[in-house]
Amino acid sequence: MSLQSIADAIRNFPGVTRKNAIHEVVDLLPTKGFPHVAAAEGEDAAALDVGDQYVLFATDGIMESLLAVNPFYAGYFAVLVNVNDIAAMGGRALGMVDVMSVMEGRISDELLRGLKEGVRKFNVPIVGGHTHPDCHYNAIDVAIVGNVGKDALLRSSTACAGDDIVFVMDLDGFYPQELPYAYVTTMEKSDEIVQAQMEAVAKVGEEHLAHSCKDMSNPGHVGTLGMMLESSGKGATVDITRIPKPADVDDIKWALSYQGCGFVFACPPENSQRIIEIFAEVGCDGAVVGKVDDSKILRLTDGQDSVVLFDFSKDIITGVKIN
Repeated sequence: MSLQSIADAIRNFPGVTRKNAIHEVVDLLPTKGFPHVAAAEGEDAAALDVGDQYVLFATDGIMESLLAVNPFYAGYFAVLVNVNDIAAMGGRALGMVDVMSVMEGRISDELLRGLKEGVRKFNVPIVGGHTHPDCHYNAIDVAIVGNVGKDALLRSSTACAGDDIVFVMDLDGFYPQELPYAYVTTMEKSDEIVQAQMEAVAKVGEEHLAHSCKDMSNPGHVGTLGMMLESSGKGATVDITRIPKPADVDDIKWALSYQGCGFVFACPPENSQRIIEIFAEVGCDGAVVGKVDDSKILRLTDGQDSVVLFDFSKDIITGVKIN
């Protein structure tokens, strides 16, 4: 499989391209001038200064197509994606609220069952919300709050030139038949190990091991790294042969997969092995896959050839640049 075909697949993947309009919203709703806002645009969650800690605040909406094909997964993922956003900031989730919009005045039993299972699996309660019982569509949206110590916050916009790029991923999962790019790793594991995987990110923050972190979401593993580099004003070279991968999944499908548990770290090289060890203890594979630089170009290599994936002097993923 050629480097160019992998790059083309990532560049044109809807999980990447549908992020392109984010900067238009950010540009209209600036957060400068609000002194309690420590982190906002370009991050997985906002960090709000409340004195001795940060309150983390995030939200995610589930795609209408997922709710149509499998409402159980829609409910479950509505919890999972939000918990991951808090974890990616080095935080611990405290509670969620939801907005359910439904047709015919009746909430899907499967949607509710998925939400309930997500709450149980991640041990984060839904503490309130709102229901629209008379919509022309079905939708589920969840917002989440968490907290983190001020010295343990992990941002996605603070990668530094010279940092190692560390990918950590749970390779023990499956693709549901109707969701070809969702790699599910949490449903069939014990609650304890799933919660420990989220706690592993907090440990990285508390041990001050990484400059930057982001959870692997819809853009896939390298696409998520691209968002980190874009907001950090940096570039990198990634060796695709070093990326942890299940033996039975091809490179393109893996690059486009939403990870049930996967994180990107940018860290000083002397800390890379410690991060990999922390995640090995909770069933995740990890590897140093590349190096951050000042080029503002994300390149892929296989050890012999290389190809430019994004040139952030002219290309955008979200268009949000903090540094």
